[in-house]
Amino acid sequence: MKSRALILGVCAFFAAGCKQHLLTDYRPLDKSGMWSSGLEQLKALNASDSEVDQLVKVKHAGLSDDACVALVAAAHERKHPFTSGDSTANLAGAGYSENQILEIARADQLDAISGDAVALRLIGLSDGFVQYILQRRLQGRSTLDTPQIARLKNTGLSEAQILEKIKAGMTDAQADREVAAREAARNHAGTGFVRVRGRKAR
Repeated sequence: MKSRALILGVCAFFAAGCKQHLLTDYRPLDKSGMWSSGLEQLKALNASDSEVDQLVKVKHAGLSDDACVALVAAAHERKHPFTSGDSTANLAGAGYSENQILEIARADQLDAISGDAVALRLIGLSDGFVQYILQRRLQGRSTLDTPQIARLKNTGLSEAQILEKIKAGMTDAQADREVAAREAARNHAGTGFVRVRGRKAR
């Protein structure tokens, strides 16, 4: 009976160990510059080897130890591991702050909107405009896709005018039609025939 109980205990230990990632190798994070306090917090969060690999990308992108811990905590709150190292690094590279990145992470939208969020920065829009669009997307409110915003901007509309259209509920299809109309008007501007009158012969 004792031997059977011992075997069951060992099996339970290894089963628990697998779930708790007791053998996670934190050395890559140590080499990337994470302080021991951050490593201890990740151990408390039961971070896995794959999460460590993702966090190394985040550290190389310049995020702090606290941000790394918060990213893992946000993912675990959503009942899944942190797998968004590339998306997080891309956002950081595009100039998003740690607070903005963590806001996206807590909404569990890192992979879903990082591409569009980076594209918004590349268009050359103001911080206020980008933040407004980001908030709408995190809240699940209807918003023009980034390519449509870029096209409207390229036709000469100001950010304020584009925001007015977004607030009014403009759809991507409506944006396409407006872009086409504005481009057609611009292409035809100044092409009207003007008759040049010459001097009458004496």
